Amino acid sequence: MYVVIMGGGSLGLHVAFDLIEDSQDVTIIEENENRCKFLVTKLDTTVICGSGTDRKTLENAEINEADVFVAATGNDKTNLLASLMAKEYKPGKIISRVNEPQHESVFTENNLIDVIIPESIEAGYLERLVLEPKIADLFVVDHGHADLLDLYVTNNNMIGKKIGDLDPNDDFFICGYHEDDNDDISIATPDMVLKENCRISMLVKTESMAKVLNMFTK
Repeated sequence: MYVVIMGGGSLGLHVAFDLIEDSQDVTIIEENENRCKFLVTKLDTTVICGSGTDRKTLENAEINEADVFVAATGNDKTNLLASLMAKEYKPGKIISRVNEPQHESVFTENNLIDVIIPESIEAGYLERLVLEPKIADLFVVDHGHADLLDLYVTNNNMIGKKIGDLDPNDDFFICGYHEDDNDDISIATPDMVLKENCRISMLVKTESMAKVLNMFTK
């Protein structure tokens, strides 16, 4: 997997380090020259000193080859503009940090960005969002023993089944349902029927994550 991270601050550095440890291919874009020099001493990866809102910088980072683009700076305007520019190159997923809660609606408008993460996010959480492209959103609970996640139902074996026929069980519990992204979330009830590409919220044991993803996604 190839990941481009814009922003070499504390969050960007730790995510890059974790991804590299996991044998992923990473490029960091950082605007501050002194920070770039520091990053080079800490990471065995490509560091590009430039602005993530500059088209040539994005192209030098081979954004057109990226599976994931992460905007991780502390500036919402920079994150938003860079994400929108990156979208033109069609990376597999765009993840953006939002530092001010009142800006979230701007980021989510028209589904321009795939995943929005709060300013307080931890690097481990972000790494999992990067590595699990089938997950729309994820929140770690119970000290890492379980995850609250959103995903799109794309496995044909699940289409047409009632939620009540699937859970609760020992691996997961479906708690929310979106028929599509334009609908508000509904509390899941046993008689709700899963439709193609509907979005469900579920509590999953961390040890059962791979099994559950295989059940509900292609």
